[in-house]
Amino acid sequence: MPLTIIRNDLTEMETDAIVNAANAQLVEGGGVCGAVFAKAGSEQMTKACKKIGSCPVGGAVITPGFKLKAKYVIHAVGPVWQGGNQHEEELLRLAYLNSLELAHSHKLKSIAFPLISAGIYHYPREQALAVALDEIQRYLMRHEMDVTMVLYGHSTAELGYRLQKDLKSYIDDHYVEEHYYRRLNTEMMQALPALKQAQYEYQENLSITFPEEETFSQALLKLIDAKGMTDVAAYKRSNIDRKLFSKIRSNKTYNPTKRTVLAFTVGLQLSLEEAQDLLARAGYAFSPCHKRDLVVMWFLENRTYDINQVNAALFDYDQELLGA
Repeated sequence: MPLTIIRNDLTEMETDAIVNAANAQLVEGGGVCGAVFAKAGSEQMTKACKKIGSCPVGGAVITPGFKLKAKYVIHAVGPVWQGGNQHEEELLRLAYLNSLELAHSHKLKSIAFPLISAGIYHYPREQALAVALDEIQRYLMRHEMDVTMVLYGHSTAELGYRLQKDLKSYIDDHYVEEHYYRRLNTEMMQALPALKQAQYEYQENLSITFPEEETFSQALLKLIDAKGMTDVAAYKRSNIDRKLFSKIRSNKTYNPTKRTVLAFTVGLQLSLEEAQDLLARAGYAFSPCHKRDLVVMWFLENRTYDINQVNAALFDYDQELLGA
């Protein structure tokens, strides 16, 4: 997946590179920096950093990963928070951008970030996360790379993507326990004996088929044209991998996963009715017994189409993120 959010230990990531929230002197510090040095091998990492010397705020340098699972460590120096009027946001954006550019120049395909400056540098976590996701997404609109945000020990809600009260209310009002939903479908079948039972047979994704209509691939490509988007903009705004999109484009009978279809409903900025139709083309429907579906529906109904915000909400509900 091009951009994902996980709870994990950064030093255990098996990406091509992990990013260390470094200081300008490139010496072993506390927090993330101390953990990276310790896991990589403090003596070896200290020696490698001494050869480089220092790094300016907003800059990034690279060393081997030594004992880490990652091949490389990119040391990015974020700003110390001084109230927000000392170019902190600009410098934080540069720290992410320079890290990504450095990974790209070394032909690395995957990278994992901590939340830079949000620890001992006291950058407000709400703003730090917003900057991180925005800057990474901007970069991914121009380049191909798998990027992971590692949020160890806290949720996105604590970092400012607080679930709006109306989103929580929406889920509370619409969520139906699966066992109840199964019983409801059984009662519907008993009450409507004239209809074929197969029409109401419960399936996890409420599979629907339209044998004589457009396939998912055909409908998707038409929607992209109708929305005035390029293919690249469509799959990147949907957090979809380029190779997967190529498969969908080249194979009109391609059968996508439901999370892939849901990602496109956000990336293509669909109305709820358009989203329901696109899901149906792939044999799916929104289900009231899946919180992931309800979260996506709420964002579509409120015309909020930032895939990062959707995934942040899903992250807090412990649901599978959108994209592939």
